[in-house]
Amino acid sequence: MTQPNPRANGPPAGATQSNVLIPPSRSTKDGGSLSAASLLTAKQASYIRQVQPPPGSFTSDLKSFSSRLDLNAYEGTEDGALSPAASEQKQQEYRQEIEKQTRLKAGTENLLEALSTQKAKKAKDQRLAAESQLNASNRKIAQLKIDLEAEIQRSKEQPMSPKGRLSQLFRPSLERARIDAERTQMHAGTPEQQDPELESPTYILAEILQALEVEDMQPDYYVNQANDLVELFRRHPTLKYDLAWSIFGLRMQVMLLSDSREVVAAGYRVIRYAITNRKSLQTIRALHTDVLVILSLVKESKARVEREQAIKFVRSFLDVRNGIQEIHPAVARILVAVADHSDDQLRSIAILTLAEMLLKDPMLVVKAGGISVLSEAMGSGVYHAPETLIGPLLHLVDLPARRGVLRSGFEFSSAFATFTEPHIPHLEERLVASSRVIAGMFKSWSGLMTLSLHDFLPVRSVVSSLYVTDFRVRTATLDLLADILRLEKRSWSTPFIGGRRLTTYARVGNLKLENDASQQRKQETDNDRQKRNLVQHFIAVALAVLLRHGLLSALLHAEHDAPTEALRRRTNLIIAEVLKKASELLPTSWNAQLQAMPDLFNHAVKFDIEDRHTAVSTVYQVDKVNLKLWRSDPSTTTTKTYEESEGARARSASKTQATSEMDEVQFRARMLETGVLNTVNYLKWDWNIIQELIDGPLTNPKLLHEAVEKSKFVHRLLKFLRPFQFRFSDASNTKANQRYVKMSCTLVKTLLQTPEGANFLVNNKAIRQLAECLAQLDSESGITSKNPLFSPDRLSDTLVGGYFAMLGIMCSDSKGLQILERWHIINMFYHIVELKSRDDLIKCLLTSLDYTLDSHPRIILSKAMIAGSKHMRIMATRILRKYAIEPVEPLTPGGGPSEWAIKLLVSQLYDPEIAVCEVAIRILEETCNDIRSLEYVVKCRPALDHLGEIGAPLLLRFLSTSVGYHYLDGLDYITREMDDWFLGRNDSYVTVVEASLARALADLPEKSQTSFDDTLGPQDFGYVPPHFYRELTRTAEGCELLKAKGHFEEFTATIQDFAMEDEDPETILKVKGCLWAVGNVGSMELGAPFLEHSDVVRCIVQIAEDSQVMTLRGTAFFVLGLISRSLHGQEILAEYGWDGTVNVMGESLGYVLPIDFEKLFSLQPFVNDGSNSTIMHSRAGAVTDVEPQNQHILDSITKLGNTVLTNKALSELNGFKQKKAPGFESPALFRKVMVLLASHAYRIPQYRFVIDLFDKRVLRRIVLEEDEDSEGTESSSED
Repeated sequence: MTQPNPRANGPPAGATQSNVLIPPSRSTKDGGSLSAASLLTAKQASYIRQVQPPPGSFTSDLKSFSSRLDLNAYEGTEDGALSPAASEQKQQEYRQEIEKQTRLKAGTENLLEALSTQKAKKAKDQRLAAESQLNASNRKIAQLKIDLEAEIQRSKEQPMSPKGRLSQLFRPSLERARIDAERTQMHAGTPEQQDPELESPTYILAEILQALEVEDMQPDYYVNQANDLVELFRRHPTLKYDLAWSIFGLRMQVMLLSDSREVVAAGYRVIRYAITNRKSLQTIRALHTDVLVILSLVKESKARVEREQAIKFVRSFLDVRNGIQEIHPAVARILVAVADHSDDQLRSIAILTLAEMLLKDPMLVVKAGGISVLSEAMGSGVYHAPETLIGPLLHLVDLPARRGVLRSGFEFSSAFATFTEPHIPHLEERLVASSRVIAGMFKSWSGLMTLSLHDFLPVRSVVSSLYVTDFRVRTATLDLLADILRLEKRSWSTPFIGGRRLTTYARVGNLKLENDASQQRKQETDNDRQKRNLVQHFIAVALAVLLRHGLLSALLHAEHDAPTEALRRRTNLIIAEVLKKASELLPTSWNAQLQAMPDLFNHAVKFDIEDRHTAVSTVYQVDKVNLKLWRSDPSTTTTKTYEESEGARARSASKTQATSEMDEVQFRARMLETGVLNTVNYLKWDWNIIQELIDGPLTNPKLLHEAVEKSKFVHRLLKFLRPFQFRFSDASNTKANQRYVKMSCTLVKTLLQTPEGANFLVNNKAIRQLAECLAQLDSESGITSKNPLFSPDRLSDTLVGGYFAMLGIMCSDSKGLQILERWHIINMFYHIVELKSRDDLIKCLLTSLDYTLDSHPRIILSKAMIAGSKHMRIMATRILRKYAIEPVEPLTPGGGPSEWAIKLLVSQLYDPEIAVCEVAIRILEETCNDIRSLEYVVKCRPALDHLGEIGAPLLLRFLSTSVGYHYLDGLDYITREMDDWFLGRNDSYVTVVEASLARALADLPEKSQTSFDDTLGPQDFGYVPPHFYRELTRTAEGCELLKAKGHFEEFTATIQDFAMEDEDPETILKVKGCLWAVGNVGSMELGAPFLEHSDVVRCIVQIAEDSQVMTLRGTAFFVLGLISRSLHGQEILAEYGWDGTVNVMGESLGYVLPIDFEKLFSLQPFVNDGSNSTIMHSRAGAVTDVEPQNQHILDSITKLGNTVLTNKALSELNGFKQKKAPGFESPALFRKVMVLLASHAYRIPQYRFVIDLFDKRVLRRIVLEEDEDSEGTESSSED
């Protein structure tokens, strides 16, 4: 048999390029495999051949395809890239080494800090060795991070090794693209060789199909042809719409009937790339692919490449619109069997496929018996992402019409049973899986409603697990409660659980609290406090559900009966956290009895019981933890924190005043104690006293004169700072050495306070030398150095970056700016920001400068914001936030820092990079929290039309003031936007808010950001997104417009008409949109009167209490929380029996619960209309055969699905096989057997046993329709 000639200008026949199946690496029964050498020869020949034979001709050029494939040639890619497994291992090694070096660095820093307290002479050698080790660690860490990033990038870009071809089937297309480019370039100068027919994809397709027609070739030949065909489909996506399926389908059938697993896998893959729409799926199924898929999936695990491609082929049906309708029930049955087979390598992907099918066609999965498999997977620990399986099931539970396919919510019982049945194998894995499932149910409204079934049986199961004394169960339960209630992990919780007393480290927390309190109060605005937090409202419901079913009593029991002291302390912490959450989120009527803990106090005051001491200890520990929580949570300590911080500030000021008023004798004595006047070795100086003197006495002009003129104290400190002294400039950049930077900044600031100090500073060599070092970076200065002071290595390893902090202090004072101008340092700043390769230096400069004064630093920053790189423009824009959020000072001549920052931010809205615009928008949104700042932003008249949706939130903020309203009204924005929201945006808002809440509750880890990362900060997930109607009702003008338009009346009418809708998804979506619109209007004080003039609140309460659509009920619940934020809304809700949470000032927090709590979960039991039971018990009818022996075979196969009769059926079928029953060669009987397999539940071994009974030729006759008398035989069966 001759072989086809390689094609010209098309995918080479022997290519193993990107995204291809790797040819067989060993001989199969069809023949040997390709060698690497012969493969390369074929590839080269296809490119350099000048004269091509006509299509369809054959040559003998490929006869060398009989040697074995040389795997050693494929151990790496052409550029030496590692295999995926090796690359992953290399990355892990890098991470481990980085972690090791980081720990070593931390230890070295601690050692240096300890050595700084010892005498310099004794510790000199140790200090030098430690600093050397620290520098080496910093360099190693930096290099390892670079290598890790390079390896990660390489693993993404480079081809994978075909060594692991059973799991790594595809490779990137970089090499193929390069070869194509070279080929195109090679033929560019020879027009006579550019035959349009040869370049036609149709011609190449015909040639490949003709090549696949050749019989008796080795498997790798067909695999390579299939890979070329896939590559052709990838290059020409429209080609698959013009396939001649009569020819193409036949070629694919032959491949799928091959004895080679690799050829069959290649066939599945080609067909998968040929899918276009549902009609193409019907055409593919006409090729008998259903039977072929079943036969592939029942094979043993050694056929993994074929089975994997078969299941991918089935999954491709899900990507086509309505493609799920083309999945045969028999295929669904085999997927269930794979998912239920404990040793199957494809079990996880089969489970995932069933979950996706359940979303699109629940009845198909139910009929196949897949619900029980998914239920078992959630709690067994075999599936590594069990929380993803609850989504499809909860989707069914949402609407009443879909609940009938489930059995009353017990599908989730396996996850809860793990906690109450501890004596089971693999308990740890099952506890982890079950915890994730239960937590997922507590984080969705449908899940929470499902937990309320059967009188909250699942919730009571979780609470009762606290009575199980098993250490593993107790630990998992506490972890689960912390996850459900989103309890924050405190910095002091781990030491406390480990046994430390809270009082031993409470002072550190208080100091930190005092330092952070001022900044927090500064950033907190009225609008921040009014954010609508949906997550906290949801947690309030979950907490109320748990408390109603004995959570606190169970926790007290767990504390009393804890297996270990660590668990006891952790339980104490959980109890205190629960009480704190309850006081913050639940109404007063709930907290009155809860906070008293009557059972515990009753035990504590009874002196005649044995447990009294334990109860007293519990009360004491909970009280201590509660006090610590109260102190460490700024949200609950605003007033107290303010008083404490004010007191600390007053004490600090009085101490500084006392030290600044010391006499000259005391001052000289303190200077001597520092050691500065005794030695030039700065390691022997007492830096604590130095800092104390600079902060206190040197602020006194008289004592400053003493230190400058009559002693060398200040002179030696500044000499220490001189760059060319290489003391400060050579000090390692460690945590302990930051005290030198702090001292230098404080000293410069102190000297600038007096004319004498400023004169001393301007003539000091430290500034002159610093100017010379900066000149080394300025190409126009003419000063160069082989080892510049501000080189990248020195900037990261030493304290030279501290010089910019000193220069920033000088920029904050007019006298300091004169000094910088005197030594032309300002000029050098202008040139530094123009450097293209020193982003690190520019970042250090811009973040260190002070922009309070209207001078050169502002111009330098604006220059960086215009001419810098994208990363520098983003970083420079973020610097403006510090100044933009400050209150506007209209009386300041020329405008204060806030006005300047706002102007620059508005100019950044026109940056060509959208990422820069997004950062500016986010900062301006935060700036608009202040009314005067908002009015100033409007005064700048920013144009946001070019930003589209990105600028929409900022425009909405403009509506909150009359100035902004009139500005937008002049642009005709309000009318257009109002109509847009009324006609469609309300519906899309539902998707946004539900996605935001789901994302917040999912606790997905935030992407780690590098210093130059251009991504935005964390989004406000879980908060109510900006709504047009809420912003509109902030002003009287907006309320008048809303009243004139009549939109609110339309919303209320829709809610009243369709409040109890439970079938049509579009109507339910419309009701949700109207609910959010009404809730946002009612949350504003000016919008609340709209509620009084309608009866809409009653309808919303009715939805929240009686609707059978779970998500609609949840939407109504959150909307009631919004309505409670206004005074009118609180009063109306009180009339309908709903109580809200208020703060100490009596202001509503937006968390409401019904006084009769059971009303919120008054869900009707699942109604089974009989279809489910019919599905479970229905079969496809009696499958019969006129031949008695065939009928016996069918009966035996039917009994094979019965556990009791399995052995008997196996014996009977083996007997028929030994007698060589003619039916095992009959395609008609095979079809009937497939009907039985589709209608009964079998396991994979049983599938395999039944199919192996038949002759291999039967399948070929069925697929190729070679059985002529099948029609007459089939007529005897009754379906």
